[in-house]
Formats: sequence, structure tokens, C-alpha cells
Amino acid sequence: MPAPKNPFKAAIRENRFQLGLWVALASPYAAEVIADSGYDWLLIDGEHAPNDLPLLSAQYHAVSGRGSHPIVRLPVGDTALIKQVLDTGVQTLLIPMVDSVEQARQLVRAVRYPPHGVRGVGAALGRASNFGRITDYLQTANDEICLILQIESRAGLDSIDAIAALDGVDGVFIGPADLAADMGYLGNSGHPDVRAAIVDAFARIQRAGKARGIMTLDLAQARDYRDLGADFMAIGTDVTLLVSATQRLRREFLGEDQPVTIESGY
Repeated sequence: MPAPKNPFKAAIRENRFQLGLWVALASPYAAEVIADSGYDWLLIDGEHAPNDLPLLSAQYHAVSGRGSHPIVRLPVGDTALIKQVLDTGVQTLLIPMVDSVEQARQLVRAVRYPPHGVRGVGAALGRASNFGRITDYLQTANDEICLILQIESRAGLDSIDAIAALDGVDGVFIGPADLAADMGYLGNSGHPDVRAAIVDAFARIQRAGKARGIMTLDLAQARDYRDLGADFMAIGTDVTLLVSATQRLRREFLGEDQPVTIESGY
């Protein structure tokens, strides 16, 4: 019996647009509530949300088998941490702050078993192989792992052609907020220079034949990114939706008309 099929990886390879939402409340219960809301994928955030490995695993399995494909963003592209989270069953990883092709090569090797990589062989202890019951897991796991690398600096943009060209990189995700900060426009990811950099990055990723991803909390900006060719995109977070909904309810009851504004940190 082979490793489970990865529907998100299949979708982006077939150029089927995938709509997503960020999950950052660090709650398996909240993740389960969101999982049947119609999004193609949910990003369980280990970089900025207060998550550790057990919490990431619990949220991943709260979402698995429901309507949305769970993706995990680790805080850093550490080989040991990647090994652990893959053994819990995660098949799609988003790794932040990738600045060089050397770093990207190490990440590709980290998600693959030898001889093509350095992922430690201990599948019988993990959920990924259903604790050894998936008898062909070791032979088939590499094909179902989806690796997405997040570019969010000028150094990353300088290396994006080589990064996107690597075999084993399935998608490249642009982080507009950190990119804007690195370009000198902290808090202004909609600046024309930042948009121009994203347009150029999208074109270069497309030339490499890889999927283009991005995230924004601004729906007008999201529609612009989609028109620019985004193949997968997140359009909100559970945290900001909770903040805006609770503030809006109180203001509507009190008859206040101040707009609810949420600062994007992505």
C-alpha cells in the first residue's frame, strides 16, 4: 500500500487554482471548525502563531479528512524539525525566509529519503505510515511530499530563478509584508515598487514551471494577485476574522459606524 495521495500537490501541478486561509489560533478545535468552510487549503502557522510540534500535529489531524488540505508552515527550515513534522503525517510544507539556492537545496534534501535526501528513516514510529501499516510508505513518500518555499527578501528575489528551477520545489510563495519591509516599505505591501517586484517574481516562477503562491488580507489586492497569475492564495486568517467579527458585532449593536481595520502582517 503506497503513501496517501496529496490532493494539493496534484491540483497545483494541474494548474487548478487553490484558495486558502491562515490558521493561527493554535487550537485544534478552531481548526476543525474552519476545515469545512470551503477553502481548498488551510495553512497551520508555526512561524508567528504560538504553536509547537504537538499542537501543529493536533491541528493537522483535526483538519485532515475534511474539506480543506492542511499545510504546515514551520518557524524555520531546520532538517530535524522537518523530519519530525513529516513523521506526524504532514505532506505539504511551507518554509519561510528562503534567501538562497543553497538553502533551497538543503530543504529539498530534508524532505526526501536517501539516496535523494537526508530524511531520517523511522516511519514505523509515525502517523505518516499509519505506524508501519502503510507497507510501501518508504518507497512512495517522496512523490507525495509537496515543498513550498517562501521568498520574502531582496536576496530571495535575486535567487528566485535558481530556487524555482530546483527539482523537488513544487511552489514558490511570495511574502509581501516581509518583502515590503526589506525593500524599505515596512507596513506598505501595496507600494508600487513591491507590486512590481511581485509581478516580476511571478513571471520568473512561471518560467520555471512552478506554482505561484501569495497571501493578503486585502480583497482588492487578492483579486489583483489572482489576475497576475497566483496559482494558490490565502485571503485571510482566523485571528483577523475573529477580531473583525467581534468588533463589528459590538459596533453594530451600539450604532457605531467606525470601520474595522486589521493590519496585515504577512
